[in-house]
Order: sequence, then C-alpha cells, then structure tokens
Amino acid sequence: MDTQQEKALQLATDAGHILLENGAEINRVEDTMQHIASAYGVENESFYVLSNGIISTGEHFARAEFIPIRGTQLSRVVEVNQLSREIDASEPMPLDELERRLQSIRQSPSKPWWELVVGIALGVSSFSILFGGSFVDAGATFAAGLFLGLFMTFVGIRLSRIFSNLLGGLVGGLLCILAVRLGLGQHLPNMIIGTIIALVPGVPFTNGMRDLANEHYLAGTTRLLDAFLAFLCIALGVVVSLLADGMFAGGMVQLGAPVADAVTQHWYVQLPAAFIGTMGFAVLFGTPRRYYLTCGLTGMVGWAVYIMLNSNLSPLTFHLSPSGAAFFGALSVALTSTLLAVWRKCPTTVFLICGIIPLVPGGGIFWTAYYLVSDQMRLAATTGFTALKVTIAIAGGIITLTALASRLRKNK
Repeated sequence: MDTQQEKALQLATDAGHILLENGAEINRVEDTMQHIASAYGVENESFYVLSNGIISTGEHFARAEFIPIRGTQLSRVVEVNQLSREIDASEPMPLDELERRLQSIRQSPSKPWWELVVGIALGVSSFSILFGGSFVDAGATFAAGLFLGLFMTFVGIRLSRIFSNLLGGLVGGLLCILAVRLGLGQHLPNMIIGTIIALVPGVPFTNGMRDLANEHYLAGTTRLLDAFLAFLCIALGVVVSLLADGMFAGGMVQLGAPVADAVTQHWYVQLPAAFIGTMGFAVLFGTPRRYYLTCGLTGMVGWAVYIMLNSNLSPLTFHLSPSGAAFFGALSVALTSTLLAVWRKCPTTVFLICGIIPLVPGGGIFWTAYYLVSDQMRLAATTGFTALKVTIAIAGGIITLTALASRLRKNK
C-alpha cells in the first residue's frame, strides 16, 4: 500500500470518528468510510464499527480507535455527510484538502450556551403541555428548564453520564416541586415529566433501534442498554427529589391519578406545542439552524398521528391503545424523516432523533418511579409494563421503516 492510500484510510477513519462521536448510526459511519476509501483507490480495506470504537484495516495498515460518546452535535454529522458527497471517484479532492476540511469540522464550535439553555426551556415547557400541563405549568416549567439547562451546560457535561443523569433528575424534580410549593405551578406530575424529557437519551435510543434494523446487533443492543441505564438514573434522581421534599415537608407529596388540563388538550394547542418542543430538542442535539423548522414539523406529524389514534378529541370512531398509537406515530416520524432527508439532502438521523422525542413515554418513567417509592407496587408494575409496551412499539415503528428503506436501497 502506497503512502497516499494509507493516508486515505487514515482520513476515512477520521471521518468515521467524527460521525460516530456526534450521533451518526453505524450504517452511515461504515458507508461514509467505505466511500472515501474507494474514491482514492484503496483496495482490500475493511472497517468494523462498534458503538464506541472503529477498527480499520488494509494492506499493511491497521488502526483501532476508542471513541467515548460525550455529546451530540448533529451539525458535524451533516457537514461530514456533505463533504463525502463532494468526493468524486473520477476526480477526488486532494488529500491535504480533505484533511483540512475534516479538521475544520472537528473543531467547529458547538451551540452557544444561551441558545442551548433557551432551547431546553422551550422544549420542556412545550412538553409539559403535551403531557397534560396547563399554560401556568408551562410557564413554571420554562423557568425550571432555564435552571436545568444551565446545570446541564456547565455542570452535567463535566460529570460521568450516569451521575449527570441522576443529578439532572434530582435537580429537575426539585425545581418543579419548588415551583408548586411557591404557587407557580398547578400539576406537579406534568411539570416533572416535561422537565425530565430534556434528559432523555434520544440519540442512543433511536440509533440503537436503527442499528438493530440494519443487523448491527451488538452495537444496537449496547446503545439500547445505555439508553435504559440513562432512563433508570433519571427515574432514580426524581425519586430522590420526592424523598428529599418529603423529609423537609413532613411527608412525601401525595399525587392522585394523572390529570390533563382541559384547555391545553385541544389539537390546536397540542400540535404547536409538539412543533416548538421538537425544535427545542433540535437545539439541544446540535442540529444546524436551517433544519429547526423541518425538525419541528417531523415531531408535530408524529404527535398528530398519535393523538389522532389515541385521543378523545379524535374524529375517528375507533381508538388504538397507547402502544398501537405509538407504533403508527413512530412509523410516521420515520417516514417523514426519510422524505425530508431526501428533500433537504441531509442524513435521516437529523430529523428522526428530534422527531421521535414527543412519543417517548416520559410519563411512564415518572409514574413508575412515584408508585415504587410510595409503595404502590401494583400500579408501579402496571405503569411500567405499559411504558415498556409503548417503548417496544416505538422501536417497532422505527425498525419497520428503517428495514424497508434499507432493503429498497440495496435493491436499487
């Protein structure tokens, strides 16, 4: 292998590194690396991508990299994807230029802290409405989201992922409890549910399901296990906040059955809330600003399908179970993401990761944790099982569309 081909393999691995650490799925990482290597005439190359590592081999070349996943910057995924489109096998760009472009992408700045904080606050306040909160709850949750955003931006990023999620659940729960104690909120459960959604591991959850659909079973299972551990830590943090409040208030707050505000549950409030909330998460995941509106549209489409199939406001004469509605909602999000990706010429991941967030069973996480800590084991088991069914249904919707799209691409 000559020096040029060896450098091409190194740069292909560098491109895969950027993609993997910033939220790309395994298939995209492998395809991009293969495309770059082939464009420069590399033969007998082989790439093996795991959830947190890449192994690249060629004739007289071998390289293995461990890639810790600390954050998500989908803007870098978009830029590497665009760069790979510019590499033409008939006349590839000089390797020095490719190296300079990749280095520029790796060093590109993240979102400014104020944009992240405002995006989180808008996201959690909108999601508190989706989960049954009132406009008063949304205002209080917006304030709580500002403080939680500051914590995530300046403190959480410096901690381990487990400790960050646990403390994030604790901080989010305490902020909502404090708001209700001060008379700034009305429905505590809906406020907490909206707030902890900001901590939901949307990237490993979504990419894990896509990896399974593309037969990357080891990486998919690892990512889903990572997401499950994050859900567990968030729930534990919320439990600790409830127990801490109970110690100082002379007893843990007693919550009745889940309630929904009559005003905010109309479709003309729900759909804009889903749109704005999804855009807030587009900011959190580092999506390029030019895709904010299309990300919001994706989340709104999925939520519209969900409430159409599982809501008393629906004009349909039949209603599906939450898991059935979640399946078709996830399917519509995956389909919308695929169509938008073709239209906007960017990775499907950008729209899918953001658009699936409204369907995540955040309410199931909260109520299961609350019933466990309040010794209501039967309700905890029932709620937890329902949340699990909804999660599996979401996975089924994404996997179905992903597998179908992958099969169509292979046939083409």
